[in-house]
Amino acid sequence: DGVVEVAAGSAHSCARIGVGADSGGVCCWGNNAFGQLGDGTWTHRHGAVRVKGITTATALSAHGTHTCAVLADTTVACWGNNNLGQLGDGTTIRRPDPVTVTGLTGVSAIDVGSLHTCALLSDTTARCWGDNRNGQLGDGTTNYSLVPVAVTGLTSATSITAGSAH
Repeated sequence: DGVVEVAAGSAHSCARIGVGADSGGVCCWGNNAFGQLGDGTWTHRHGAVRVKGITTATALSAHGTHTCAVLADTTVACWGNNNLGQLGDGTTIRRPDPVTVTGLTGVSAIDVGSLHTCALLSDTTARCWGDNRNGQLGDGTTNYSLVPVAVTGLTSATSITAGSAH
């Protein structure tokens, strides 16, 4: 009950709860080979399970094999595959539990790409992290980043979309 947002990855889906006692929570279901369901396991689920520790989500995005949520304090938590740093926690370790994105606050929107993630900040700038083989982080390099980097030359953004690899 009370689903206000649904996000779908390539083999998993998640929903953000917006009303009632579970408001701010997130539930996920489907393939969990990379921990993208966030329930602390690697077990595939045919029904929805609660994401551990997420109780104040205000936005949600899923793609590929990882998922991220903006929290009420304007930080971001991510979980799942992290082979190219797409969780933003400074590592390349898969995480079946949500981790906080390093050094990122003031987030108003999030979008998860297949192997990277981007966030729109309330100051209308953007930060991205993860795979950057095609320059998708927008920092002028093709080096992947384990933590958020500023998108150069972008100062008046109103929305953000990460896409697959562009």
